[in-house]
Amino acid sequence: MQATEFDVLIVGGGLAGLSLACALRDARLRIALVEQRPPLRPPGWDVRVYAVSPANAAFLQAIGAWQHMAAERIAPIHAMQVFGDAGAQLDFSAYQAGLPELGWIIESSLMACELWENVKRQCQLTLLCPATPRALEIGPAAAVLTLADGRAVSARLLVGADGRDSWVRDALGLPAINTPYGEMGLVANLECERPHRGIARQWFRDDGVLAWLPMAGNRISIVWSTPDENARTLLAMPSEEFCARVAAAGNCQLGGFRLLTPAAAFPLRLMQVPRVVAHRLALIGDAAHGIHPLSGHGINLGYQDARALAGVLAATPDWQDIGNERLLARYQRQRREETLLMQATTHALHKLFRHDLPGLRPLRNLGMNLTNALPVLKNSLVRYAIGAF
Repeated sequence: MQATEFDVLIVGGGLAGLSLACALRDARLRIALVEQRPPLRPPGWDVRVYAVSPANAAFLQAIGAWQHMAAERIAPIHAMQVFGDAGAQLDFSAYQAGLPELGWIIESSLMACELWENVKRQCQLTLLCPATPRALEIGPAAAVLTLADGRAVSARLLVGADGRDSWVRDALGLPAINTPYGEMGLVANLECERPHRGIARQWFRDDGVLAWLPMAGNRISIVWSTPDENARTLLAMPSEEFCARVAAAGNCQLGGFRLLTPAAAFPLRLMQVPRVVAHRLALIGDAAHGIHPLSGHGINLGYQDARALAGVLAATPDWQDIGNERLLARYQRQRREETLLMQATTHALHKLFRHDLPGLRPLRNLGMNLTNALPVLKNSLVRYAIGAF
């Protein structure tokens, strides 16, 4: 069967893959996107939410998605409070940093559905859905992808945007170094007794890292990174007991809770991919990296991957081969520093608060208090985070 020919073939219609497709809407490129199923909006509130930085809100605005999302379901973050495991506290304020917001909390499906609608309207894009990859061959002039239904598609550049367990990455034998944390990320949405006032809260506890993220209205989403055994215990609790445990873990700062969505959990691991480009291939999003969720920057890295790769492709002259590995190395260089920095920072923080060596607890809490006492340093950290991600 003769392959249908494209310039760019994106495998994976998650947030990173969809945002890349939208970012290429004005490029003179024939694009195809392969996805097994379209995104759906769950009834009620989506249990999976993300913290989107101002830099990535601007990216979503530029590709035509942000302005069409339901504003009443987006919650601004005005401040953040971080609590150590021995009384230390670190406060970040948008007002003190001279910023409108530190970021926004948005449901994953809200972003995915809007990006999907944008992709469906792109005249130069072919949407292959439902479709499942079956075989991949990289040739001198093109990458040829065979689908489960027998169709074959080829492209000068294939982009793997198919998640942490990337089929594309495995098919080409690109190594991924996985370091399991022995923890699960437990998530749930709760209704609060008291208003959260747009404040994100995070506790470093003996049983893991607990984050309360402000959602639209009087609601929060929690992300509790906790050892596997404790996660299973929390998941097995009746809703009233679970809510009481979450409230007590945060010193009842928002009063009592009512469960809005059943709790869910997923295993946590650090994933490092030494090479995210090869001949006719580039990896973006979770296919290219994985970090601990304590920073809340996972999807921000993915969006910046899409922005950087789209920028490289858009700036490439028509006569130049967009699948050339030397050209794609520009994208890899642009993203390597930020990705490695975020992975190293989150991994080090996790190790710092999981070890209980003699004298370490007071030292790490002293460091938090000293940082909190230096407004210039705090504001610099805030501005770096929102600008870089």
